[in-house]
Amino acid sequence: MGKIHVHEFITVDGSYEDPGFTMPYGFTERMGEVVGGITDACDAILLGRNTFDMFAPAWSARTVDDDPGAPFFNDTPKYVVSSTLTRAEGWQNSEVLGPYDAARIAELKNSHDLYVSGSGTLVRALLRDELVDELHLLVYPVVLGTGARLFDGLAGVPLTLVGSEAFDNGVVHLSYASTT
Repeated sequence: MGKIHVHEFITVDGSYEDPGFTMPYGFTERMGEVVGGITDACDAILLGRNTFDMFAPAWSARTVDDDPGAPFFNDTPKYVVSSTLTRAEGWQNSEVLGPYDAARIAELKNSHDLYVSGSGTLVRALLRDELVDELHLLVYPVVLGTGARLFDGLAGVPLTLVGSEAFDNGVVHLSYASTT
């Protein structure tokens, strides 16, 4: 049985919607190692439609020379949760699963270690349905006061802190495991 590994860039106040807040802090070599460690544990990607729409043009043309993560993002099977898309075009190895269905995702989890990034609506549903095994938050030292919040509408989701690391740029990696 596989796992669902969620990775999110968020602000101190939980905003994830516009990743532009990350730019002033850069992306350290150690942060790349941490994210690489998360993706190395996965053999498939699970995305919501909005994140797919953002990632497909950003990653599909990248090579390993552009970014060491490009082979993972381009070569790995991608599953898109969407009630509006019928085909996942523009990014190789992509398939639409259809609307969110916890049972279908649990089946997919039985045969894959799934990586999820962004996809806030999907992540909230996965957390609510206790399908997330690992939650990796890269928390940026800024409060936006606006934007969608990762944990809006969630209550009583049991998590256990299993690791933390502060990076030189002020970003903190908090790693949680599901307690269920």
